Amino acid sequence: MKVVHIIEALGGGVYTYFRDLSTFFGDDEINKNIETTIIYSGNRKEIDAQKIKSEFSDGIKLIQVNMVREFSPVQDLKSTYKLVKELKKINPDVIHLHSSKAGALGRVAYFFLFKKKKLFYTPHGYSFLRTDISKTVKNIYWRIEKNFQRFFGGTIVACGDTEFEIAKGIGNAKLVRNGIDIANVHKHFVSHQNEKLTIGVMGRITFQKNPQFLNHIALKFPDFNFVWIGDGELRPSITAPNIRITGWILERKTVLQELNNIDIYLQISLWEGLPIAVLEAMALQKPVIATNIIGNKDAVLHNKTGFLFSDVSELENFFKILKDPKTRSDFGENALARCHDLFDKNQNFKQLLALYQE
Repeated sequence: MKVVHIIEALGGGVYTYFRDLSTFFGDDEINKNIETTIIYSGNRKEIDAQKIKSEFSDGIKLIQVNMVREFSPVQDLKSTYKLVKELKKINPDVIHLHSSKAGALGRVAYFFLFKKKKLFYTPHGYSFLRTDISKTVKNIYWRIEKNFQRFFGGTIVACGDTEFEIAKGIGNAKLVRNGIDIANVHKHFVSHQNEKLTIGVMGRITFQKNPQFLNHIALKFPDFNFVWIGDGELRPSITAPNIRITGWILERKTVLQELNNIDIYLQISLWEGLPIAVLEAMALQKPVIATNIIGNKDAVLHNKTGFLFSDVSELENFFKILKDPKTRSDFGENALARCHDLFDKNQNFKQLLALYQE
């Protein structure tokens, strides 16, 4: 069986997801029967094509096709043409599309193959949930998702429970949660105590990740230290003196060490699919305080593995509770247990494999 995955941008948590996917499907036992190809676009500053080749399994094939996130008729036409060419060469049995942009271009390319294939689509956070676009544009994106699903068919594979509930209203849907390599992450766990309570955020500094809000929180709590693990175009919006920005770190070991060194993980994004960074923080036994949105609320159990909040005024109480090292430890143990229950990549990729083989 030949399986092709198509993704517009191999960055952030999606990079981690696909690296782990390559390890699972590139395993000698599995790739005896499943030949896996990942077609991706390298349009992210934090992505190094050589690094991808060195970190992804040799048991899968990698192909670059230039795609852009926003609507661009000329570039989108070129991308679709290249996708058709690559898919015709491979002649896959299964095509799995990831993210809204690849979901649109990939389904058009699939149509021009004129051969029926098993078609899967994972939104990783529907584009109509974005809060940086108008209601009119949100409505257009929703109609595109609904009509593409109706016209091209296939199965939506939701990456989180709330995304699954939304997907069922759009078309045929299954749930395969995002997962992580828990053992690989947890081996970087070292118990420690910071002099000042240290709160961390990880990811690209973009509108979605809400850096202005972190700046507001840091100014409101000057006695705490804050760390942003990552970098991005909105870095200048972070000005609070108690926030340290690490910049891009390409060594995964160093990233996980930085993540281990915090006391509390803060996820303040405006929209999500099911955030890998939150799962990694949980695997490092960090209590997570997160905005009460789709994706975050599928990972965090309120008052057990962390807290969900809707207003900045709620944070004072949550920080006060988690100042206690014993409470943080208890929440962290609960978080790790939840990872093992729901977010183990091996169990979740086995579910994906079973879908392909149905």
